[in-house]
Amino acid sequence: MKRAVPMLLPGMLFGAGLGVSGMTNPAKVIGFLDLTGEWDPSLALVMVGAIASFSILLPLVRKRAAPILGGKMPGPPTDGFDGRLIFGAALFGIGWGLGGFCPGPALTNLGGMRIEALVFVPAMVLGMILAQRVFGADV
Repeated sequence: MKRAVPMLLPGMLFGAGLGVSGMTNPAKVIGFLDLTGEWDPSLALVMVGAIASFSILLPLVRKRAAPILGGKMPGPPTDGFDGRLIFGAALFGIGWGLGGFCPGPALTNLGGMRIEALVFVPAMVLGMILAQRVFGADV
C-alpha cells in the first residue's frame, strides 16, 4: 500500500494523457492503423511526444542508484528475440487493430463503462490467463 499511493498520481496522469490524446477512442486508433484508407496521423504526434519524453528522462533515471520508491533498477533484457516474443507482438497488434484498444486505454474505457471495453477487457484477461497456462508463469 505504501508504494501504491505515490503511483496513483502518475497513473492518473497517464490516464488523462490517454484521454486528451484520443488514445481511448477506438475509432481514432483504428483510423491511425488504417494506412490504406482514411489514415489519421494525429496519434503519431502522441508517439513522438512519448519518445521525446523517454529520451529526455532515461538518462536521468539511469543516473539513479535505486528507484525512488525502493527496490532495484531492472537491467536490459538479455533474451533477445524469440518465437514467443514475435507471436505475442503479432497477437497484440491484431487485437489492437481489431478492437481499437491496447491495455491502458481499455482499462481507462472500462472505468467509463464503455460497452467495447466491457467486452475487450475480459477477453484480454482471458488471453493473459491462457498465455500463462500455455507458456508458463513467466509470461
